[in-house]
Amino acid sequence: MDAGKTAETEPAAGPSSAAAAEAHRPAPNMPQFSREEDLHAYHEMLLIRRFEEKAGQLYGMGLIGGFCHLYIGQEAVVVGMQMASEDGDQVITGYRDHGHMLACGMDPKGVMAELTGRRGGYSRGKGGSMHMFSREKQFFGGHGIVGAQVSLGTGLGFADHYRGNGKVSLTYMGDGAANQGQVYESFNMAALWKLPVVYVIENNRYAMGTSVARASAQTDFSKRGLSFGIPGESVDGMDVRTVREAAGRAIEHARSGKGPFILEMQTYRYRGHSMSDPAKYRTKDEVSKMRDEHDPIEMVRKRLLELHGVPEADIKATDAKVRETVNASAEFATNDPEPDPSELWTDILLEVGA
Repeated sequence: MDAGKTAETEPAAGPSSAAAAEAHRPAPNMPQFSREEDLHAYHEMLLIRRFEEKAGQLYGMGLIGGFCHLYIGQEAVVVGMQMASEDGDQVITGYRDHGHMLACGMDPKGVMAELTGRRGGYSRGKGGSMHMFSREKQFFGGHGIVGAQVSLGTGLGFADHYRGNGKVSLTYMGDGAANQGQVYESFNMAALWKLPVVYVIENNRYAMGTSVARASAQTDFSKRGLSFGIPGESVDGMDVRTVREAAGRAIEHARSGKGPFILEMQTYRYRGHSMSDPAKYRTKDEVSKMRDEHDPIEMVRKRLLELHGVPEADIKATDAKVRETVNASAEFATNDPEPDPSELWTDILLEVGA
């Protein structure tokens, strides 16, 4: 994997505990995480991983209908971004969105119930995988039209600018969406008015199934805003530390009134584009190599054990707690009642005073 411009490859662990700790000690130019930060990142990424694995199981059982796009492998991107954000900053993304919801603090039960079309879901069972919102958590979707969220995220940034509230819009898209025309119209507006927007391009290399080398004339997505004067940075999106550091710089740039910023996160999805995609456009060896050498969760787990000295029993306890949370969400989502037919007529018009 191209580690990006801000990260180095993690050295291998040595035989002794001292050597192991030294092997996982960040290089001088590598951002460092405290024990608490690594514990937080581990929990948040593991929650997303286990939730998505469970969602895949429920889909295979026929309990989730429609489309379902899993975030497995890309967890470090949204967790690192959220670690650098502030309360009130908005998040908006495309249809690979479950991980973003969980990272924003949305209840796993409500997210899973929406996937199974139950009344306890965030959209009362009417939206499914791609259409969930939470005003409380400042999460504005979940959007099924490729690239549509970029215009809306720019609008969120315009609202922040207009109100002068000091908030930032974190607008996510994939490498496929980065070729959409409305993306560049949004870039132009955001640059012209210096809107507080951070555009996060999650480059998982294959969009819906075509390599970026075959689909994009400019494969360095951090440069996509140059013609508008928007600065950008390419980041190792498999390491939560480099994500958090780059996110901090980009968010501060936007929040301080300097206008938008582009972050290209070089990441990788382990599953197909959606649950219906067999992903035959890449080899099993390629996926296995990424899992073995660059898994974002395993890197943190090793640091917890070998650098921070966290007992393995504590890590196993975290794993068990996460599984319990995910299993509880699945139990709720399969037993919660389906929405009443009268729900078809709600959420069509905004009520006065709402």
